[in-house]
Amino acid sequence: MSFITGVGLTPFGKHDGSSSLDLMSQAAQAALDDAGLKRADIDGILCGYSTVSPHIMLATVFAEHFGIRPSYAHAVQVGGATGLAMTMLAHHLVTSGVARNVLVVAGENRLTGQSRDASIQALAQVGHPEYEVSLGPTIPAYYGLVASRYMHEYGVTEEDLAEFAVLMRSYACTHPGAQFHDPITVADVMASKPVAMPLKLLDCCPVSDGGAAFVISRERTGEAGVRIRGCAQAHTHQHVTAAPALSELGAEISIARAKKATGLPISDVRYAAIYDSFTITLAMLLEDLGLAGRGEAAARVRSGHFSRDGAMPLNTHGGLLSYGHCGVGGAMAHLVEAHLQMTGRAACRQVRDASIALLHGDGGVLSSHVSMFLERVR
Repeated sequence: MSFITGVGLTPFGKHDGSSSLDLMSQAAQAALDDAGLKRADIDGILCGYSTVSPHIMLATVFAEHFGIRPSYAHAVQVGGATGLAMTMLAHHLVTSGVARNVLVVAGENRLTGQSRDASIQALAQVGHPEYEVSLGPTIPAYYGLVASRYMHEYGVTEEDLAEFAVLMRSYACTHPGAQFHDPITVADVMASKPVAMPLKLLDCCPVSDGGAAFVISRERTGEAGVRIRGCAQAHTHQHVTAAPALSELGAEISIARAKKATGLPISDVRYAAIYDSFTITLAMLLEDLGLAGRGEAAARVRSGHFSRDGAMPLNTHGGLLSYGHCGVGGAMAHLVEAHLQMTGRAACRQVRDASIALLHGDGGVLSSHVSMFLERVR
């Protein structure tokens, strides 16, 4: 058994003068304070990668910077799924007795510390070096291809995808730490600049500075405990040219494994925290995970199903699309928000019931998947 005993999150957006290590430190200290722990209590450190600071030993670089000497240190790289993959690893480390308190941390000054060209060059390397990179696509282009195929197969429209951007922005408007606070409409999304058709600017997550962290512990430290009930992974491909059919992607595999590991059906879930790098990502994952039927996720958004007062509140901090995306820490903000919801600390965003939460991370081009169930215990 393992518990998420503390969480920390910086505001996302522009942090002039803050390095990646600074942002990681801010989030890490906030998580320790939340858990009621000292730096000396941390005996394990898991660190996400950074494109701004691509050090080959980033976990120990951070440990030195933060002033801790862990008995276990590891860095993890599976794209957008990294945050949950680290959480899963921390869960196994504490349940197996390797460590007692594992600090999971990531952060980057990706907005102010990296040029546009450098960012594009780093992210373009997700493509196959022979068959894809040489043709010049970037991650938005790959997801644009996926979106076009998905729309063709399931009758999804550009207006349908826009609904997810509008929903995420409505949540971000209520969170003081979000990068964006201006409401948007479907018409605004449709009128925004084309990026990789059918994806437009507001269908895409922004680039942000920010950091996120949490502590995974063998024992709970607060009155309301949040434990990791179970988790699973699936990795079907790396490159889009080797991807399986849309109906055979890894999210369906990882959620099936997670459900088997926990014995929980989707019907037990009360809160969802789902990766949303693009509107198509969120639409597809909701359907792959069984939170909506094929081609039906947008209709559920319109009906209020995923609203704060709906049957399945979703990414109530604003997600990657509107809270922001600072690399690995961007997706980790989903878990921070889930923890706040589960412990009744989400302020005006608080939902009625977040006793069981489903989290899902996606890395690459729907390549690597981690599904995780959290449960509140008292």
